[in-house]
Amino acid sequence: MAMENGEVKLLGTWSSPFSLRIKWALKMKEIDYEWMEEDLSNKSPLLLKYNRVYKKIPVLVHDGKPITESLIILEYIDETWKNSPLLPEDPYERAMARFWAKFGEEKCMPAIWSVFIKQGKEHEEAMVSAMECLKTLEEQLKGKRFFGGETAGFTDISLGWIANMVGILTEITELSMIDKENFPLLSSWIENFSNLPQIEGSFPPQDKMVLKYRALRQALFASESTK
Repeated sequence: MAMENGEVKLLGTWSSPFSLRIKWALKMKEIDYEWMEEDLSNKSPLLLKYNRVYKKIPVLVHDGKPITESLIILEYIDETWKNSPLLPEDPYERAMARFWAKFGEEKCMPAIWSVFIKQGKEHEEAMVSAMECLKTLEEQLKGKRFFGGETAGFTDISLGWIANMVGILTEITELSMIDKENFPLLSSWIENFSNLPQIEGSFPPQDKMVLKYRALRQALFASESTK
């Protein structure tokens, strides 16, 4: 398999939802790859070489050629390896998959992150925005098992961070964001997505994630209080 696929490397960090997206896509495509753990407080010369523009992870390196930005990497993987397509064949459905992936990236992720790191009135405003985003996603799941229909695809992978991160942020903040009463379809989607053979067991250890993000939140609050 590895010989057929050429040399595939993935530079990322264990706790990054963006790195996790690429791991999922490679697993769905049955692509062998070399994982290269990055320390973002001491970025490797390889990361700085392969992503000169943003100096961020993840970076997929295929036969020595680097591809950056997780959603772009997902499309590259889908176009390079044709088995188990992530994007639909129909042009309209492909456009919609990209639209909802972008919506999750540009609207939902910042809103939910703001709930986690903001206090007071800003926190309340962030909570309203986050709930609106989640309600919009709930609507998109009507009559469907996954955002991609009966099978998980590009949109599900791009939104997969919700299945992983929302529970961790809920544990830290003690704020329940997605419950079965208010978000039955999203709750079912999280369960269905998490139980996929390619996804099950792939989330980073919850205890380590809680420790990491709790410390990050406390550091952000401390820096705000000194301003």
